[in-house]
Amino acid sequence: MDPLIQALGLVFDPYVLAVIAGSAVFGMFVGAMPGLTATMATALLVPVTFFMSPVPALGAIVTATAMAIFAGDIPAAMLRMPGTPASAAYTDESYAMTQKGQLNLNLGVNLVFSVAGGLVGVAVLIACAPILAEVAINFSSYEYFWLACLGLTCAVFMTNADPVKGFLSLFIGLLLATVGIDPAAGFPRFTFGDVDLMSGINFVPTLIGMFAVSELMRGAVTVDAAGRMVAQEVGNIFRGVGAVFRRYWFNFLRGSVLGTAIGALPGAGADIAAWISYAVSKRFSKEPEKFGTGHVEGIVDSTSANNSALGGAWIPALVFGIPGDSITAIVIGVLYMKGMNPGPTVFQENPQLIYAVFTIFVLANLIMLPLGWAAIKSARQILRVPKNLLLPVILLFCLVGSFAMTNSLYGVTLMLVMGLLGWFLEEHGIPVAPLILGLVLGEMLEQTFVQSMIKADGAAIEFFTRPIAGVLGVATILIWVVMVGRAVRRGMAPRAA
Repeated sequence: MDPLIQALGLVFDPYVLAVIAGSAVFGMFVGAMPGLTATMATALLVPVTFFMSPVPALGAIVTATAMAIFAGDIPAAMLRMPGTPASAAYTDESYAMTQKGQLNLNLGVNLVFSVAGGLVGVAVLIACAPILAEVAINFSSYEYFWLACLGLTCAVFMTNADPVKGFLSLFIGLLLATVGIDPAAGFPRFTFGDVDLMSGINFVPTLIGMFAVSELMRGAVTVDAAGRMVAQEVGNIFRGVGAVFRRYWFNFLRGSVLGTAIGALPGAGADIAAWISYAVSKRFSKEPEKFGTGHVEGIVDSTSANNSALGGAWIPALVFGIPGDSITAIVIGVLYMKGMNPGPTVFQENPQLIYAVFTIFVLANLIMLPLGWAAIKSARQILRVPKNLLLPVILLFCLVGSFAMTNSLYGVTLMLVMGLLGWFLEEHGIPVAPLILGLVLGEMLEQTFVQSMIKADGAAIEFFTRPIAGVLGVATILIWVVMVGRAVRRGMAPRAA
């Protein structure tokens, strides 16, 4: 119990609690502003966490992202504009429900089921992570190689985009990961004589550029666009929520479990969890014809799923050092920045840190209820902040943060270049998440492959001889075979006709 007591002491420190409270307000604001994603909120917090110890740094990120995912539901209900991509799956359903005069019930369901779904995700994280860490402690380079391959494969096939575009994004990320010193030979690669590039592509300015600057560029194009605010006043948002829970409790459990499972898949994340959960809800509903007309059933599934996915995404991040989504990719960068390598050893070396993360997750979901209520009550004022005032302030944070990471203009230049690249890719329908995962996992993939080939003396069969490595390898190859087979059948179908 010593690590748990130590963790509680770390979390309930006045400074840490103040950081959590401030991050909660920040996350609510960012999530409620259409277009300012939860990932962007996390990226903007990274420069601030640079000056914090690990517990408040992780507390800030956990709290802000949990709040932002929920807060994205508010403009979806009031403006038909999702605050974050995680709310996009049920935006039309939510707005249609509002137009039927059910704004209060709509927002109440979103809030209560977001809190409940988040707690389910945390419970699974607390139960599964230590057990998996016990298994992962025996992993060799073979297991980690296949784990990286499986993570990259899921990142490509779980995106909403065309898999070909997902592959393109992934390969760009893997290419960027090769910049710097070759881990095997110690020779500079693709540095073009630049000393800054010898350390590789700095992770934090890249993230800020890809997620924050690209969104700023997109927001600048539509700076004068405004949604139409609904005329209804916000009243008692909790009235009727109990009846909804009694009727759709199974939907809540299904959405929460599905969201946690999808969140644990590398590269999936809360937005994919919401889309899949909404589709499953409609597929198995007794009233599928009501979907799209303002039916609360789909909202229960989806809003439970996208919040539970947050806890699920931390499972591979903490246990294997592989990000479950773009947010945990940023978390891994923060952990490395603090000198703590995520993976099974962190459960042995810093158990108090793990218990602190669990505690913060529970705390963040509990304080979401009163803060979410306050955000809903003040939503009209929040949504009226003009973009032409907000965007320059965010850009200033991005510039300061990127400079702080490198103490040179290299960070600022890298941020701007990656912002342009991110904007260009997304404008052409190419997702950014596989690129980020390629950058994060590229070094692990290369190092474990080289180590394994040296140990195996070039014999490829050795990659399958260990039981866990064999299962992971076969699973990865089967996913490829199934997906390529489907693509071939789709390509041949028109000719057969």
